[in-house]
Amino acid sequence: MTSYGRNATFGWIRLTSAWVVCLMLLVFLGSCKKPPPAPPPPPKVTVAQPVQRTVTDYLELTGNAQAIYTVQLVARVAGYLEKVLFQDGQMVRKGQPLFLIQQNSYQDALQQAEGQILLQKAQLEYAEKQLARYSNLLHQKAASQENVDNWRYQRDSAQASMKVAEAQRNLARLNLTYTEVTAPFDGRIDRRLQDPGSLVGPGENSVLAQLNQIDPIYVYFNISDLDLARLMQVARGIPGQGAEKKWSVSVGLPNEEGYPHQGLLDFASISLTSTTATLLMRGVFPNPVGKILPGLYARVRVPLKKKTALLVPEAAVANDQQGSYVLIVNEKDVVERRGVNPGVSVDGQRVVEQGIKGTEWVVTNGLLRAVPGRQVTPEREGVVPPAPTSRQSPSQKKVKP
Repeated sequence: MTSYGRNATFGWIRLTSAWVVCLMLLVFLGSCKKPPPAPPPPPKVTVAQPVQRTVTDYLELTGNAQAIYTVQLVARVAGYLEKVLFQDGQMVRKGQPLFLIQQNSYQDALQQAEGQILLQKAQLEYAEKQLARYSNLLHQKAASQENVDNWRYQRDSAQASMKVAEAQRNLARLNLTYTEVTAPFDGRIDRRLQDPGSLVGPGENSVLAQLNQIDPIYVYFNISDLDLARLMQVARGIPGQGAEKKWSVSVGLPNEEGYPHQGLLDFASISLTSTTATLLMRGVFPNPVGKILPGLYARVRVPLKKKTALLVPEAAVANDQQGSYVLIVNEKDVVERRGVNPGVSVDGQRVVEQGIKGTEWVVTNGLLRAVPGRQVTPEREGVVPPAPTSRQSPSQKKVKP
């Protein structure tokens, strides 16, 4: 065999060997390819069944607080304001002195009126004695009838002057009491509107301060005609129109949870407002520490009647453009959307008026992972899962003899 033939034979053998090696590598790489990952398990959510409880149906309204009494303290006599006897905004008691107006001129006027009374009293006594003397002389024919009539006139004039003087004294004494402005009732006083040294008196600038009685305090609110019909059906009339028709009511302030303030309905207007078809009503509430301020917005809740209802956690009720709904996990662990009609809130739970029967499993936690139409892994609230069985290690196995 020539050298050319031997080289060709060796080249063919090397080429064949290379192809065999490549095929073996391809087979090996194909056998080492990883299988595709398994799909993730359905997301876990917490579910619970609705709770059946006896609850009270309520009307939830809005109102505003107003003082039970409000007065503007004014200066009823003219004079310079000498003293301000309170701190702005403080609580005052009935009869407590608040302002003192210049008194010396009114004290002198009272003394002058009392002196005038003494003068008129002396003139009256003298006229009565003279009338008695001349009346005796007339019987003795020692005086004329004209003298008797004159002294009778003097006595009657002195009596009239005496009454005028007493009236002047009473008026002067009253004006002196007006120089001391006192609180007409217990309440909280506003800031002073006049400073010491100001000239005050009857007229436009006579207002000294404003005083409110806020214990108890009123809360006014409007109730619609439909809600009023529900209330009248339960109360058998309109509460607040008589002492025998008192009805409980509760109030909550913006910074409070629930309705901690308890009171009674004590007033209802005699007619509905024609433009809004609402009736003005009022509740009265104790306010010993002055926490409820006049003009403050308040949430009002009026109880109607007790009933048995289904409740779900507050977080389980959601809202969208179609309305309120809850998410239900059916027997196939698939999420369903269920439209509901929610009611009042009770201790962190929401009453469901319509939409559920009570046997459903409602999603209470993991709402963002629960998508309607998709499968989930439900974990029932309050149900403890069974403990996994542990395998015995070889060292724990008993060796049979």
